[in-house]
Amino acid sequence: MSAVDSEAPPCSVIPEAVHRRRWAILAVLMLSLLIVVLDNSILNVAMKTIATPPPTGLGATHSQLEWAVNSYTLVFAGLLFTSGLLGDRYGRKRVLLAGLALFGAGSVLAGLSGSPGELIAFRALMGVGGALVMPSTLAVLMNVFERDEQPRAMGIWTGSVGAAIAVGPATGGLLLEHFWWGSVFMVNVPIVIVALIAMAVLVPDSRDPAPGRPDVPGVLLSVVGLVLLVYGVIKGGQLADFTDPEVLLTVGGGLAVLAGFVLHERRSRHPALDMRYFREPPFSAAVTAVALVFFALMGVTFFMVFYTQSVRGYTPFQTGLLLLPLAASQLFFASRAELAVKRFGARATCAAGLLAVAATMAAFVLLGTDTPIWVLEVLFVVQGAGMAHVTPPVTVTIMQSLPREKAGSGSAVNNIFRQVGGALGVAVLGSLLSAAYRGRIDAELAGLPGLSEDARHAAGESIEATRALAERMGPAGRALTERADEAFVHAMHVTVVASAAVALAGAVVVALFMPGRRGTPGGGMGERGEGEEGKGEREDRGEGVGVPGAGRGRDALEAEVER
Repeated sequence: MSAVDSEAPPCSVIPEAVHRRRWAILAVLMLSLLIVVLDNSILNVAMKTIATPPPTGLGATHSQLEWAVNSYTLVFAGLLFTSGLLGDRYGRKRVLLAGLALFGAGSVLAGLSGSPGELIAFRALMGVGGALVMPSTLAVLMNVFERDEQPRAMGIWTGSVGAAIAVGPATGGLLLEHFWWGSVFMVNVPIVIVALIAMAVLVPDSRDPAPGRPDVPGVLLSVVGLVLLVYGVIKGGQLADFTDPEVLLTVGGGLAVLAGFVLHERRSRHPALDMRYFREPPFSAAVTAVALVFFALMGVTFFMVFYTQSVRGYTPFQTGLLLLPLAASQLFFASRAELAVKRFGARATCAAGLLAVAATMAAFVLLGTDTPIWVLEVLFVVQGAGMAHVTPPVTVTIMQSLPREKAGSGSAVNNIFRQVGGALGVAVLGSLLSAAYRGRIDAELAGLPGLSEDARHAAGESIEATRALAERMGPAGRALTERADEAFVHAMHVTVVASAAVALAGAVVVALFMPGRRGTPGGGMGERGEGEEGKGEREDRGEGVGVPGAGRGRDALEAEVER
């Protein structure tokens, strides 16, 4: 027996040549994923520089800076589901290559932008590329790893997503200390080139061998609904008012269109997404947990940047370094979450992870203006470990609930809930932070003599605006700076309590609906309640192992993966 034969698992449905290079393929997928996730978090630390007048920056206004971020988010979220369907129909490798090429071209153009308008437009182009890349990476993973190895591979995949979000600020800070603002985009180019070459050589193509007729109405409804919903969430965060008519109309319109999408999919003979998956409690609980854990993660990274830089006085690069324990903890524990699931079950593991996230969120109330920084680092480590025991099991539950040929649409659903959860985290927690801060600082600003109503309102928008006023006041503004720091810490405490409540609600959902040690597929994350051999035999016969259609015959699967 050859080395390859001895390495391949029993009842293998993956060609040997692909199985042999599966870990190298995972490394390429992680590289592709890294730049897409890293880019947005890198941009956050470059905002102040881009707002500086030329030649240092572009002289972008606050609104233009927001749209430099939001143009990417809006396009990315709106096209995620469509890109997953394109990968299933036309080949995931082709979609990945096209997405990387678009992302690289958009990065070059964004780095060379001569105006804020150009930057916004090129960021939207990067969003198109990112949307093509994100779902396809997980879909390819599902088609190069056997079922028993998928949990470990997905643990590494999910860990790299969280780590990239946390590593971004450090990378951006380091680049800005040595290069011009456009370097935060140009850094993507060499990574894209390496990823394109490695992908062309290593990654096999795969697609749905029988995709059926294209569901054009469903695709259009999904794009319009997601764009309207995400736009409304973003706008609500910008205005710090979710009762504004524009916000209500766009969010309500988005939800109405998505409801129409659901009705259409239920009646269609060739649905883009089989809505029966959502009838399964483990699947629905898993996508809810994904949204909530990223709600917490994005919310933390949003306000923590202001705490470390504005209140504690750290530079952007130092702030990035402070976030590294969060990234390292996620990456370390995510690849080992499978062990906890095998021993305790998916339900217990995910619930414990969300409880750890909720506890660390609540523990952020311990942070003050002069708390030893090691306290923050310990909280980051625990929070990263908690998140790492949530995202891999729920991702496995989602992906193993769907047949392999629908891996693209399954990955898209996973990423849509991830993206919407993150956007809501920034918008909702950001609005709460702003309202709590203004409620505390307004009294101080009202006592300042000679300050107009408009100037008082502007100074109360954020800690940075208050500090800018204090600097213009000279030595007399020192007391105002101290009050601003105290007001921000108070607002942060209010925000983390709310975030902890959200994470706690997620733990309840998981405890009620996620499968236990012998639950439905995906909940086991490597568990074999029926025995791996029996499961392999069922897959070879084409029988479903969970949701209708979750099993595929061996011949069809081998035909699906092209060497």
